[in-house]
Amino acid sequence: MSNGSSFNEFLLLAFTDTRELQLLHFSLFLGIYLAALLGNGLIITAITCDHHLHTPMYFFLLNLSLLDLGSISTSVPKSMANSLWDTKAISYSGCAAQVFFLVFFVLAEYFLLTVMAYDRFVAICKPLHYGILMDSRACVKMAATAWGSGFLNALLHTANAFSIPLCQGNVLKQFYCALPQILRLSCSSSYLRKSGVTVVSVCLGFGCFIFIVLSYVQIFTAVLRIPSAQGRHKAFSTCLPHLVVVSLFVSTIIFANLKPPSISSSALDLVVAVLYLVVPPAVNPLIYSMRNKELKDAGRKLIQWVQLGSCLRKLQS
Repeated sequence: MSNGSSFNEFLLLAFTDTRELQLLHFSLFLGIYLAALLGNGLIITAITCDHHLHTPMYFFLLNLSLLDLGSISTSVPKSMANSLWDTKAISYSGCAAQVFFLVFFVLAEYFLLTVMAYDRFVAICKPLHYGILMDSRACVKMAATAWGSGFLNALLHTANAFSIPLCQGNVLKQFYCALPQILRLSCSSSYLRKSGVTVVSVCLGFGCFIFIVLSYVQIFTAVLRIPSAQGRHKAFSTCLPHLVVVSLFVSTIIFANLKPPSISSSALDLVVAVLYLVVPPAVNPLIYSMRNKELKDAGRKLIQWVQLGSCLRKLQS
């Protein structure tokens, strides 16, 4: 095949060819997907409805939940459908759309995590200036920058990937349309174009990573200077969930893209992809709410309101 336009679909990598295991994969992904929808939906609704949570930290958490819902909804439903119907195909336009939205949501989430690190840095290292530096207008601008940067990068990567001639067939060694897999199908003469876009992304990602690391070095230095144990505990409690999410997100992506070819295999690639694309949207709500009393209280109130509304409807009927 000399060009991407000479075929109208890609073939994705299946988790298994055994029918029983395909149905098991469908069930597991369905459970994870529903957990992600429920957890992130509760966080979005609780933050939106409870005015006590209308603060910068929870505003960014709401945006993170929206991005998590977007990323898992872009990849998981198609994979579940393929397992349910015992197929591997995804249309050419569907693959392009999946690449665009995945790059958009994943990169926007990475930029947002960088913004959230800055928010924690200001809250702990510059508490007297927090109200000025993190006012509502500044927060909206930061969130918009994260979303906008993700969109522009996704547009650039998708346009570049699908304008390059594809000479290596249409079989992708992943359960979703992964950008690196698309680029591996391109002709060798397109190497410079591939490298240019990759270098830009790596530099941008490395810059965000360094910013996050430096922010947390200063945060931990400031926390260790707090005289009271209760104050240190409170400061660590507000930073720990974000640090866990960042560590899981960054470490799996770095391993997926930089692991040596000698340890690469289809099964390992599938597992790593699940770890950074499917698991985080489901566990992030749990990580953020586990030690957050305000979020737990807002969640309880929301559940009570839903139960009360259900009881009132039953009485009226």
